[in-house]
Amino acid sequence: MLERFRDDILANRNNRAILDRWSDLALPDGWLVAGCLFQTVWNLQAARPPEAGIKDYDLFYFDATDLGAAAEQAVQARVDAVLGDLGIRVEAVNQARVHLWYEADFGKPYAALGSSCDGIARFLVPCTCVGVRPEDTHAPYGLEALYRGELAMNPLVPHRELFEAKAASYRARWPALKIIDPDRQ
Repeated sequence: MLERFRDDILANRNNRAILDRWSDLALPDGWLVAGCLFQTVWNLQAARPPEAGIKDYDLFYFDATDLGAAAEQAVQARVDAVLGDLGIRVEAVNQARVHLWYEADFGKPYAALGSSCDGIARFLVPCTCVGVRPEDTHAPYGLEALYRGELAMNPLVPHRELFEAKAASYRARWPALKIIDPDRQ
């Protein structure tokens, strides 16, 4: 399944271009993550173009040496310089500083992370917890639920209202997805 996943996400020309330029990004503990990956898979399953409806491409990195917003903005400027010609929105987020702003943005506390992989494991929906870099894939909950289209709440982030909003948004775009609610089984 890992080989199929890599083939699928590389069908998205933007994912492929980002990974082709990976070394120029110079991101410590860097990963291409989230929607640009799982949405590409779901687009292919729905017979849509791989890039259809993907609003941004997220990069995680981990740098605990400088938790300031200015340092993150400098990394974003480097990312923009390397990938700007692609004509897509790419967002670089330092996972070492997420705990500093998460509660203000989402209304829920968020414990400090120890790595980018810790951040990948904390997406609201386990099947969306995926990250790649040129020679590596990180899918802490596997890839089976992603391919089955099963949306469940992540026990590491048990924020029901945030999960329900996210799952509803995904189902609106990919109606074949299934919401798995352990409280109603």
